[in-house]
Amino acid sequence: MTRPSLDETFMAMADLVAERGTCPRAKVGAMLVRQKDPLCFGYNGAPPGFPHCDVVGCSGEDRCENTIHAEVNAIGRAARLGIRTEGAHLYCTHFPCVACCHALIAAGIDRLTYREPYRYADAGRPILWDSSVRVFRHVERRP
Repeated sequence: MTRPSLDETFMAMADLVAERGTCPRAKVGAMLVRQKDPLCFGYNGAPPGFPHCDVVGCSGEDRCENTIHAEVNAIGRAARLGIRTEGAHLYCTHFPCVACCHALIAAGIDRLTYREPYRYADAGRPILWDSSVRVFRHVERRP
């Protein structure tokens, strides 16, 4: 058995975190990492102290008013814990939406690795290209 790479390890951690997601529309997970050390995680769900979609239902077909995206949850959790995000690497199960792309830039994240495309990814991609965020698509290694 081959030892998994760090990219595979952190992407697997994002997959595991995604299982905590509470929005029925999508299970998305995000892991913030710096210099090979996991810093913080996030999944799509309600803000702390608010009811989750799986309890109160989703408020919209195209948008859910109760849910914070995994990327913003990871950044917010890092802020609450006093963890610096500048220079961090975000592993995410899905490509971020436009608002999350802006949040990544504002948080100083310099690298994004994602697996699944997002249906509106073409809107967010130029924002990251025009910034200093390097973008990589994770492709599963075949046995």
